[in-house]
Amino acid sequence: MIAVKVQSLGLDRTSNTPVVILQESSGSRVLPIWIGPGEASAIAMELAGMKFARPLTHDLFASVILGLGGTLQRVMITKVVDNTYYAEMIIRRGTELISVDARPSDSIAIALRMSADIFTTEDLLEHTSIEVTEPTDESVELSGGPEGTDPGAAGLTPEQLREYLRRLNPEDFGRFNP
Repeated sequence: MIAVKVQSLGLDRTSNTPVVILQESSGSRVLPIWIGPGEASAIAMELAGMKFARPLTHDLFASVILGLGGTLQRVMITKVVDNTYYAEMIIRRGTELISVDARPSDSIAIALRMSADIFTTEDLLEHTSIEVTEPTDESVELSGGPEGTDPGAAGLTPEQLREYLRRLNPEDFGRFNP
């Protein structure tokens, strides 16, 4: 397993979908994972250091893990099947290790809150990673996304995220249709 960190959040300009960019901790390869706007918001808020008076969903899950005497040891982004990424959350409770199947986006949001390490496989970095061209201003241009897409993303500094979230209107995310 290879340690990765959240390098940035971006927006795929071809599909208008949020993308979390994971970069290997001791290298330059990056792994893009297309995620939902709610999860992107949860990751962005944590990266920007924004806290709320009442716990949001990912905060609640972190509290449940701690309340049950556990710690999140690590998150592992394990595979991609039909453009769907899979992850496992490894929770330690006493001497017991518990593996929980989870979406990478939720796992990353919780890992950030609990300061847990994030890992992926060499295979994912080798076959689904993208090349990052030289940044211009404060943006990151991406190429080589899955299924022939040509994603583009703009990385934001913590201050830019904070400002974006301050101005965000809940209507910007659209309505949930089950």
